[in-house]
Amino acid sequence: MNDEEKREITEHLDELRKRLLIVMYFFVAAMLVGFFLSKPLIYQMQNAPWTSGIQMHAFQVTDPLKIYLLVIVIIAFVIVLPVIMYQLWAFVSPGLHNNERKLTLSYIPIVMVLMLGGMAFGYFILVPYIIDFTFQLSDEMGIATTIGINQYFGFLFRTVIPFGLVFQMPILVLFLTQLGIITPMFLKKNRKYAYFILLIFAALIAPPDLMTHIMLTIPMIILYEISIYISKIGYRRHLKAEQKAIEESLDSD
Repeated sequence: MNDEEKREITEHLDELRKRLLIVMYFFVAAMLVGFFLSKPLIYQMQNAPWTSGIQMHAFQVTDPLKIYLLVIVIIAFVIVLPVIMYQLWAFVSPGLHNNERKLTLSYIPIVMVLMLGGMAFGYFILVPYIIDFTFQLSDEMGIATTIGINQYFGFLFRTVIPFGLVFQMPILVLFLTQLGIITPMFLKKNRKYAYFILLIFAALIAPPDLMTHIMLTIPMIILYEISIYISKIGYRRHLKAEQKAIEESLDSD
């Protein structure tokens, strides 16, 4: 490794450190916002329509504190997500063409919409169905259900947050395609493996109920198919950008 390569690596590491520090500063500020929003949000989730008539218990002294801090961190993450995406874009943008820079920058608002949409899907559709199914099963088995506050919120977060992330699949695929890292051909070729992974992911979230498993798996499969279609669009743009860059390079010579 020569001195020029060492210098480039050092510059990239310094740039990465600067970007991470910016994200950290914004995250701390977002946690202050989360400090004021967490209690109303916890109250809303604890008193959602599907929890009517259910009394929740804290089995450990620190359970309420754990939930309070965890909600603050989640609120902070959602708030700071656009900053994370922008810093990621700023870090990789020097390696993109001008039109790719503008296009990928426009992804950031879409990421927020998809994140909130996925979390809303998990919270308002999946969570009520899973809870209703579980409680019906408990009644049929003659089991009195006692809910721990820690377990309830843990279940909420394990359902809602993963779907917020899963809904990022189309935009992530488009971004990686624009960078030339993946292609629609690759996604099609590995479709069966992707489906298998999605089935496992749904099984980790869902209780042992076929309908719930289907409700979890189908949206993810649809998102994967949408991602393939979007990848085709991104791949065409990537090829055009590469061709234009080659033509410009030849013209400059």
